[in-house]
Amino acid sequence: MLQRMDNVGIVVDNLKAATAFFIELGLELEGEMTVEGQWVDRCVGLAGVRNDIAMLKIPDGHGRLELIKFHAPPATTAEPNAPVNTLGIRRIMFAVDDIHDVLARLRTHGAELVGEVVQYEDIYLLCYVRGPEGIIIALAEQLS
Repeated sequence: MLQRMDNVGIVVDNLKAATAFFIELGLELEGEMTVEGQWVDRCVGLAGVRNDIAMLKIPDGHGRLELIKFHAPPATTAEPNAPVNTLGIRRIMFAVDDIHDVLARLRTHGAELVGEVVQYEDIYLLCYVRGPEGIIIALAEQLS
């Protein structure tokens, strides 16, 4: 039986910048470490893996985001600014208290709106934001 979704992993080139971006968003750094050895090689199906990870937790404690910087083997690249309709995982959504405040803080880390902030009925303010390395996050502010 499924217990929970434990974490989402995102491979990045600049671990420090990506970590700072998600800390600014409000995630908490839980820990950092280097991962290597036969166990990880066998688990991920690659040989000679050595990577650094930063594990960040969601403030409510119900999820984590794992940022991964591969040193070996080198990470492969995808289209860095792929549009939101590209196949695969394209975004992670976060609920926030004040969407405009969060946007202002994330812009200091190079974040840009993908479209614009929109209101969905009388329920949410919503937007998509492109952060470091083309990572897309969605923000949702519940209205009353």
